[in-house]
Amino acid sequence: MDYFEYRNGELFCEDVPVKAVAGKVGTPFYLYSYGTFERHFRVFDGAFAGMPHLVCYSLKANSNGALVRTVAKLGGGADIVSGGELYRALEAGIPADRIVYSGVGKSAGELRYAIEAGIRMINIESEGELLVLKKLSRKMKKKVPVSIRVNPEIDPKTHPYITTGLKKNKFGILWGEAARLYREIAAEDYLAPVGISSHIGSQILELGPFIEAVTSLKSMILELRGQGIAIEMLDIGGGLGISYKDELPPHPDEYARAVKENLGDTGITLIMEPGRVIVGNSGIFVARMLYVKRTAGKTFYIVDGAMNDLVRPSLYNAYHEILPVDENKGKTLVVDLVGPICESGDFFAKDRELADLKEGSLVAVKGAGAYGFSMSSNYNSRRRVAEVLVRGSEFYVVRKRETLKDLTRGESTPSFLEV
Repeated sequence: MDYFEYRNGELFCEDVPVKAVAGKVGTPFYLYSYGTFERHFRVFDGAFAGMPHLVCYSLKANSNGALVRTVAKLGGGADIVSGGELYRALEAGIPADRIVYSGVGKSAGELRYAIEAGIRMINIESEGELLVLKKLSRKMKKKVPVSIRVNPEIDPKTHPYITTGLKKNKFGILWGEAARLYREIAAEDYLAPVGISSHIGSQILELGPFIEAVTSLKSMILELRGQGIAIEMLDIGGGLGISYKDELPPHPDEYARAVKENLGDTGITLIMEPGRVIVGNSGIFVARMLYVKRTAGKTFYIVDGAMNDLVRPSLYNAYHEILPVDENKGKTLVVDLVGPICESGDFFAKDRELADLKEGSLVAVKGAGAYGFSMSSNYNSRRRVAEVLVRGSEFYVVRKRETLKDLTRGESTPSFLEV
């Protein structure tokens, strides 16, 4: 459920007309519904009531400070994959003991930052990373809570680019090797093996892969406990899908029920890393029609948004529902909705039946809250867009549109090129 709807033929975000925001901030822009984001977080968190748990919002999905601060306000934590995301989480008010750190390529500097901050857990993803952590913890003489991200070799049945739990993927460590590394960790004075972690992929639409992963991880926990390694936390990652078109993903209540039933009475504290399921349908991307271009057998709607703003359709051939901001129930056309970038891959939809729109019309790309702005770039020297948050009848610019000067900020001219 989201709070984007037509009222008297005009698209609203909560109680704010989308056209009113466009008139104030210009186009293109991202528009987020606070009510939707808050509701999704509460529903997900509430589904796990009755067992020790922590919902660590995945910053990679959308790291806007206003949204991360909302998570902090609601008692959630953060799943991070870089030192920059650690900085964002702390700046937004998420306590360090509610932050878990994943990712295959943590640098020594980033690990040192995490240790100094005192985060809840570092999820180790390779033997090389463990070696760096050993050296850092000994040098800093500080106890570091760690887990190993285990690759459970489970097919999540999703897009190949977002699978992470198969042997061929770069993530995690196979159990045979992980068991050995846990024994090494337990022998260290400054490393504490407090958890076990797994994340099998993203946009998963079936419960089966999750159940298989949890069952496998439970057996690993019991095996480690049998060796005297007292695992306290199970990080089952994220990955629960959302509806972009006609998908029917499991409800968080179904997901939670399945996890609880398969974990049994292990007394474990569950850590989850939802991102898309919280923020995906909390945001839309709004662009304005520049031109209608007709060629032999083809019609193009050219808008002022582009693949640098929202790359998912180009990168994954992902489907996003596209709505006219002014409702149009009349004639439709089969069109390509494209942007101005010099790439044939710059599109939001191909051969899609859309409303018959005129130049100057506003369009809304739904389901754009996750992996939208967070994956945007300055390709073609395009300025990154504004982000706007709606709460009730008020809206707030939570990130200003970049200026032309922002494009060259940080650059310098070597002396031999100065005039």
